Amino acid sequence: MEELFIQVLFAIAQIIFELILELAGEALADVTSRAVGEVYEPRAFADPMWAVGGYAVLGAIAGGISLLAFPHPFFRASRIHGISMLISPIITGGVMAMVGWTLRRHGKEPTRIESFGYGFAFALGMSVVRFLFAQ
Repeated sequence: MEELFIQVLFAIAQIIFELILELAGEALADVTSRAVGEVYEPRAFADPMWAVGGYAVLGAIAGGISLLAFPHPFFRASRIHGISMLISPIITGGVMAMVGWTLRRHGKEPTRIESFGYGFAFALGMSVVRFLFAQ
């Protein structure tokens, strides 16, 4: 029973660490997309399906870059290994949706990544790369 409790705690901690890493990556992508959007009106990825794929690829690139700084998994594998690959993108997408909602409330136009779907796609791409390639 004690071993199961410890594994659940490790799984929760892993989700929190990956969530923080994914939110940092999304914040960087958000700032970059706002800066690029002010310079010119981007028309790339006008179709939402292409945009989801684009954000997933950007997330995978961010996951690869994060492996340079953190090459090892945050925690050793457990019985519920990989659960954070699903939970942290859902939470990250929810946080990005709240950011977009807050911006709309203050009369500002949110970028695409400041929505659940695109935030989820970015975080999922990042999670998959970290899951597959962290040593």
